[in-house]
Amino acid sequence: MKKLKNSLICFIVVLLVACGGTNKQEANAQGFGAIENILKSRFGDGAHYTDLTITYNETIGNIVGVTVTDAPESLKMGQWTYSLGNWNQTSEITLEIPEGTKAADFMFQLGDMVNLGQLGELVEKSKEQLTTEKGIENPSLHMAFIKMPKNGNREKMEYVVMLKPENGGTTFTFSYGLNGVLAHLN
Repeated sequence: MKKLKNSLICFIVVLLVACGGTNKQEANAQGFGAIENILKSRFGDGAHYTDLTITYNETIGNIVGVTVTDAPESLKMGQWTYSLGNWNQTSEITLEIPEGTKAADFMFQLGDMVNLGQLGELVEKSKEQLTTEKGIENPSLHMAFIKMPKNGNREKMEYVVMLKPENGGTTFTFSYGLNGVLAHLN
């Protein structure tokens, strides 16, 4: 009986650790790199995205939202949310694109031009800048996302980092080019 009880406790601990997934990843290069690996594991290395957002909620942890497909030419995409260790498909959408264009031109792939590890580095950089320039101690991640222009111009894609003071208040938005250079701060 004692052996069964110990086995059950070990199983529960392993289950809790395994379900942590993206929820407990820190808002830094290593944490966002782990989220990228989880996305690739779920959707594959060849997945195409039009939207990828990481939102931090103090109670639940990270919530990852994506609009993704493995067949861009089909124009069919799924919207998925990951939180508390579970993937949920929230909807299916059909893209409309201008005649004579390819759907993939309006999408991005992880590891191609977009690197979530770099986005995590930019979150760290933004926190440091906010502390230094505005005197805000311990700013926290509100949201980080990839902004893909509606016209498909990949050169205008941006990493966007939104931070807020530890105790609430004004949200500060940092926009960076894919090269990591700050474009503007609001």
